Amino acid sequence: MIKIGIDLGGTKIEGIALSASGEELFRERVPTPADDYAAMLQCISVLVNDIETGLNQRGSIGIGTPGAISPATGLLKNSNTVCMNGKAVHEDLKKLLHRDVRVANDANCFALSEATDGAAAGANVVFGVIAGTGTGAGVVVGNHLLQGPNAIAGEWGHNPLPWPQDNERPGPSCYCGKQGCIETWISGPGMSHDYLALSGSVLDARQIVELASAGNAIAESCLHRYEDRMARSLAHVINILDPDVIVLGGGMGNIQRLYYNVPKLWEKYVFSDRVDTKLMPPKFGDSSGVRGAAWLWND
Repeated sequence: MIKIGIDLGGTKIEGIALSASGEELFRERVPTPADDYAAMLQCISVLVNDIETGLNQRGSIGIGTPGAISPATGLLKNSNTVCMNGKAVHEDLKKLLHRDVRVANDANCFALSEATDGAAAGANVVFGVIAGTGTGAGVVVGNHLLQGPNAIAGEWGHNPLPWPQDNERPGPSCYCGKQGCIETWISGPGMSHDYLALSGSVLDARQIVELASAGNAIAESCLHRYEDRMARSLAHVINILDPDVIVLGGGMGNIQRLYYNVPKLWEKYVFSDRVDTKLMPPKFGDSSGVRGAAWLWND
């Protein structure tokens, strides 16, 4: 049986079909209907039908969503696609598609993809990070997602920045209602905010990295602080989870110097005489989310 994955994003809904060995058999993207829950579900149904008709096969279905299904209510929570919050996404999709489906947070799907046949294939414990507009993560142990009784395993971005310096307290305000969350420091907007405070100029993360490469001292100092904050944040994870591999995805994962500098910096924060955890870029990049949704059926 083919494995169908659907990645429900803010601007696009992507569908993929994988063989049992992970070979991509089919891929299609459609725009995400704006603020229309029923239309989003209908788009998913059409994608599944297109895949199964095109391949003349019936498949298992995994769905990657922003947010997570609450074990307490069965409704979606914590989604930045706000029209989905409070909706019975899992049950509605089961009824619409006339079969069982599996639903997981998009960061969890990213982590599962990279742990199954991506950059961390063969590793026992994998922490998969998405650092972009926001900051999230997923945990995979023995090729299976660790979700937890509250469905928040890996919600690392909403912990406080570890070992904060005096000038980092109380930290920027976060949309979750608290201050100083990791997300406010190591997301793309977090880097931009830090650069603005130093220079008075508004630049995105890519522009800051380009300036640093050209020798701009302010941009370089901004990147150095970012690397140290990333190192502290990941050291906190290593001290708790001790993963074999950390895969760094999202837009910030495209900053190549992080893979060299951050592991050197995290050594002074990790409670060990040596740190063997590897920091790696994703093998499948932006495609990891939809592939991980397909791999939700990896029994």
